[in-house]
Amino acid sequence: MGRFSWKKMNSFRIIILGFAGVILLGALLLALPLSSREHCWTSFGDALFTSTSAVCVTGLVVKDTSIYWSPFGRIIILALIQIGGLGVVTIATFFTVLSGRRLSLLHRSTLQDSISAHHMGGIVKMSGFVFKAAVLIEMAGALLMMPSFCGEYGASGIWLSVFHSISAFCNAGFDVMGSRTGAFSSLTHFQGDPGVVIPVVLLIVIGGIGFLTWDDLLTNRLHFKRYRMQTKVILTTTFLLILVPMGIMFFEDFSSLPTKERWFSALFQSVTPRTAGFNTVDLYSMTGTGHALMIILMLIGGSPGSTAGGMKTTTTAVLLANSLSVFRRKKNAQMFGRRIEDNTVKSASTLLVMYLFLTFSGAFLISLAEKIPIKLCIFETASAIGTVGLSLGITPDLGLFSQLILILLMFFGRVGGLTLIYAALSNKTSEISQCPVEKIMVG
Repeated sequence: MGRFSWKKMNSFRIIILGFAGVILLGALLLALPLSSREHCWTSFGDALFTSTSAVCVTGLVVKDTSIYWSPFGRIIILALIQIGGLGVVTIATFFTVLSGRRLSLLHRSTLQDSISAHHMGGIVKMSGFVFKAAVLIEMAGALLMMPSFCGEYGASGIWLSVFHSISAFCNAGFDVMGSRTGAFSSLTHFQGDPGVVIPVVLLIVIGGIGFLTWDDLLTNRLHFKRYRMQTKVILTTTFLLILVPMGIMFFEDFSSLPTKERWFSALFQSVTPRTAGFNTVDLYSMTGTGHALMIILMLIGGSPGSTAGGMKTTTTAVLLANSLSVFRRKKNAQMFGRRIEDNTVKSASTLLVMYLFLTFSGAFLISLAEKIPIKLCIFETASAIGTVGLSLGITPDLGLFSQLILILLMFFGRVGGLTLIYAALSNKTSEISQCPVEKIMVG
């Protein structure tokens, strides 16, 4: 084996090592007796699962966050959520600049890939904007939720507001309501409370549309025509992915609820699968149609360069645009009067195949190992790879083998499938020579 060399490192490998390092450190801290309420050692498996879920902003848990973990443990989890949500590289860049140190070209390139920026110019300024904007938005979210939480739980409502604001903005789905409203109860107690439902929905959407989208919106205000094509695609796709599922769930899953709770539940459950992981209703009681719809939303996820995971809204839009171009017998996919590059279409197709393969193969293995119906396992693996955190209640009872599968899926979903592939490949460019062409019939 050759010696380790930084020259062999590329930005994708640095991103992966950064996330893996934070996850390992978080697991070691959570395993300490200081992190549990009973002041006992936590098994490394449970600590690793929790740390991975927090850093990968997923929300799947094997221990109820409020009941099992001590105040120190919950603070560690919240810190891991914040680091994972904004990105390890973004956090490191902000504090490096704050200390007055200069950034290398590799560091700038890594930051560019981390937040999915189009070019390297102004990338350091962007990292400062992301960090400051995130803090302000999380503070605003906490202030909006304080009347509801403080009215219900007094002064402890301040902590509840801050925790859930950060968790919602980072699309993490962790909650600390277990000791108050029952283990793994999430936000079901506030099903019809607009003081909690609306701020959480807004935080999830804002965190999930991406940092570059914020910048475009602030620069061009309400002038839709001036937005970059990516911003137009993200806003349009996000709007449709909220509106359409909301309508379906309103009529299909929540018809028995009073009108107010029905609207709030439909809105909340159309937003949270991409990719926040909170819930205000009993997911197990939802229809098969609702579960299937949520699996699709979990796999799609948020937008590039955001706190959310999943295949991303842009990937879905590119695939649909490409399908439409085939139906219309056009040479290239088009959106908003712009042509989509073939490499982008190939990347989107690759991501779809990877996500579907890993979701179903992971579910198959868990179903075999745990003797659990495949439907529950597909929901669980889709939630993990989409970094969502929603569950039909099987997570705490899974064995170590199944937990390791979910850990790998969560890590894959957070760092990104293409990032892992690019990290594994060498830095060499593709070959110039090409194979002969021969036709193959499809469809």
